[in-house]
Parts: sequence; structure tokens; C-alpha cells
Amino acid sequence: MSDQPVLVITGAGSGIGAATARRAAEFGMRVVLAARSTNRLGQLASELGGHEQALPLACDVTSWEDQQALVRESVEHFGRVDAFFANAGVGAQRGFLEESVEHWKAMIDTNVYGCALSIRAALTQFREQESGHMLLTSSVAGRRTVPGSLYSATKQAVTAMGESLRAEVADTPVKVTLIEPGMVDTPFFDSPPQGALESDDVARAVMFALTQPPHVDVNEILVRPINQPG
Repeated sequence: MSDQPVLVITGAGSGIGAATARRAAEFGMRVVLAARSTNRLGQLASELGGHEQALPLACDVTSWEDQQALVRESVEHFGRVDAFFANAGVGAQRGFLEESVEHWKAMIDTNVYGCALSIRAALTQFREQESGHMLLTSSVAGRRTVPGSLYSATKQAVTAMGESLRAEVADTPVKVTLIEPGMVDTPFFDSPPQGALESDDVARAVMFALTQPPHVDVNEILVRPINQPG
């Protein structure tokens, strides 16, 4: 079995997830690329070296069955899972009179319930192997109140889950890192924001956390574009 570490990434089809997969491959990691649609995953997997280095898997993070299968198939294919980046997320317009209630529900299901399911699926494996690193994509909006933002509330829930998980595994070698980006130029936005971070800026922050020595646990990384207010 290869000693190359394995990183599972949800929301890997584009943006921060895809950029992190590329950076991880540069660091000698094998990656599992998970997203609801596999349209982009196959091409990315080929770019990163094919199935020996990158495994594309369909996964709806709101499905417990899919999340269990994601970890199971990752272990079956690569023999191990060293880290899990719960990165899948959905945004929404600000304003409690904006968006549809159906969109709200989909966002809460993905950002909160989906993240919790990722933790549950990964933690089972991490406890069995007595090692692992859980990374969660929160946000600047997960640290402060944003006017009219239900999205902010979902990311504050992610921040709370990260801190709660860290407390739960405090007596184990399992690491927990919250990644908290500011504005990032990703498909999250309908039109490209001005002065935003690139997805790769966040990916490099993720790799900083992942490449620390075993005795170092980077609890959270808040990364924003220079001069972003608030």
C-alpha cells in the first residue's frame, strides 16, 4: 500500500475544492474528488494523474448513504483516508425577503447538515485508524453577524461544529481546522467580485494546515483579501 497521504474533498468540481486538489497533488497527496455532479471531476482526475492519484466520486453531501459510501470507497480504492475537507457549500442573497424558502432549505441542508454528515462519516474512519485531519470551510461570515444573511448563520454553525468537534477529539491525535475565507472569486458569485481572493489563495492556506508536523494543530485560518472591510 502506498504511503502517499489521501485527502477527500467535497465540492471538488470547481473553485476552492478544485484548487485544493491541484495543490494537494503538487504536495504528493492522492485525492478523492467528490461533488453531486461528476461532469468536471473526470477531467480534473485525469489532469491530476488518473485513478492512481485522483478518484472522482458522485456524492450529495446531504445524503448519509452517499457520505458513508464516499469514505468507504476512498478506503477501498486508496487503502486509507488521512484528511477530509468538508468544503461543499451553497450561498444566498442577503435579505430575509430575498431568495425562495426552497433555496434557504437547500442551503441549510448543504452547509449545516451536509457538514455534520461529513464529520460523522470521516470521524468513524479516523477513530478506527487513530489518526486523521478534519477541515471545514466556514467563512468570515462565520465569525460575525452579517445583516440579513441566513448564509452567515449557516457558516456560524460550521464554526461551532468545528470547535465542538475539536473538543470531542481533544484526547486523540485527530486534528480539526476551520478554513475561513473572505471574498473569493469563485462560481459562488454570478458576476466576478472586485479585489477578491483567488481560489488558489485559499487552497494554499489549506495546504499550510495539512502540512504541519503531527504535534501541530492549526485550529483556524482566517484569510481575506487585503483591505477587505469588516
